[in-house]
Amino acid sequence: MAKSREITPEKYHNAPADGLGAGAGKGAHLHASHGDSSIEGHHHGSHDHFQHASTRSLRIALVLTAGLLVIEAAGGILSNSLALIADAGHLFTDVGALALSLFVAWFTTQPETPRKTFGYLRWEILAAFLNGSTLLLISGWILFEAVVRFRHPQPIEGGLMLAVASIGLVINVIAARVLHTSSQESMNVRGAYLHVLGDLLAGVGTLVAAILIRYTGWLVADPLVSIVTAALIVRGSWQLVRESVDILLESTPPHIDLDAVRTQLESIPGIESVHDLHVWAVTPRMVAMSAHAICRDSSGQQHALEHVHDAMRLFGIQHVTVQLERSEMQEREGHLHA
Repeated sequence: MAKSREITPEKYHNAPADGLGAGAGKGAHLHASHGDSSIEGHHHGSHDHFQHASTRSLRIALVLTAGLLVIEAAGGILSNSLALIADAGHLFTDVGALALSLFVAWFTTQPETPRKTFGYLRWEILAAFLNGSTLLLISGWILFEAVVRFRHPQPIEGGLMLAVASIGLVINVIAARVLHTSSQESMNVRGAYLHVLGDLLAGVGTLVAAILIRYTGWLVADPLVSIVTAALIVRGSWQLVRESVDILLESTPPHIDLDAVRTQLESIPGIESVHDLHVWAVTPRMVAMSAHAICRDSSGQQHALEHVHDAMRLFGIQHVTVQLERSEMQEREGHLHA
């Protein structure tokens, strides 16, 4: 949780503020710059590098997963293993999920338009929601099939199941390692990573079940491992769905304390009070804030505005929009002051 830090006039810009003109003192929307060109250039360079790395990792994971799908589908049918068939079904959606994530990674780099002023960044969140929702549905199907197998165990070719499970585990480990780094920065890649991680967990369980069936003949191991795997998949996918829904609903990010943001703003010299305060995430890497603030001294509004931007950096908020008002405007925005 972010802590409120006192902002003093000496900490940031000490130069007297210039006059803002007649319009500024009448509740005009003011927006300070986000940094000099060298900072912007570094930001765009880092973003481009990340996009290239995430696209490359998604492409490699897609090729590996598609190849494993063919192997496990054939192995599951020939060995009559529910664990392999379930994992092959999971892999089928993984191929679609990875292809979608790869498309989204490219699509979000397209420039903004007059109608899409944030570009297509939110496609990342939509892809994460679709991936997580699909995983929940697949887990439900696996649980249903496992219950049927518990009641009516079926013969399984343990040797073939063991060979296919071993190959699948190796491929899943490679794919997970490829996606791991990029998944820390992008919900889109994280959705794909969770699909692959689910396959990795399923692969471990399938391998254990194959060993038990091959050397002990315990057929119940197949549906039992399927249930454990489904439970692990549900945990990660539910978190992904919940986070993506929070962002789509423009909820305050969990790591930001809205009261601390308000206290920080109202501690800035010249700002009397703050209302209509909102903090939300466009994507996990872009947090935005908007607010109305009473700043009666028009000659100090520029100085106060610069302090606002500096203060918001303490919370990791990059996109700041503040409306400074010389006096209350209840007749026009009474609902915002309530």
